[in-house]
Amino acid sequence: MFDFEMAHVLKDYDGPCRNIHGHSYKLYVTVSGTPETNKNSPKNGMVMDYKDLKAIIKKHIVERFDHALVINSDTDSKLTASMRKHMEKLILVDYQPTNENLVADFADIIRPLLPAHITLHNIRLWETGTSYSEWFASDNA
Repeated sequence: MFDFEMAHVLKDYDGPCRNIHGHSYKLYVTVSGTPETNKNSPKNGMVMDYKDLKAIIKKHIVERFDHALVINSDTDSKLTASMRKHMEKLILVDYQPTNENLVADFADIIRPLLPAHITLHNIRLWETGTSYSEWFASDNA
């Protein structure tokens, strides 16, 4: 599990999430593959060394999104320019930054970074203690 704090705003939304607000996210990543069978390999019995998976997730998801504000790139350019002057981590995305879209984006980021023999099986992104979105490779083939 990976924890990070992130704020977002839902452009043109008809509820309170149209305002900038943040969440304490919890990200779960599951990979699949065939465990190493070479008894002489230090990775014997492993599908993937957790240390390697953690390094990918920390570098490309947690370090990038932790304490960032994520907004739709369709937001007024003058507003985003002003925000950039005052915020170190403003991330513009080409989608509405809902939890559902974020989890799909995270899958797109992670998949090409995995070793060739490893498949991203699923990702679960908790936005609150009671709300999460899940992405499955089998639904996105």
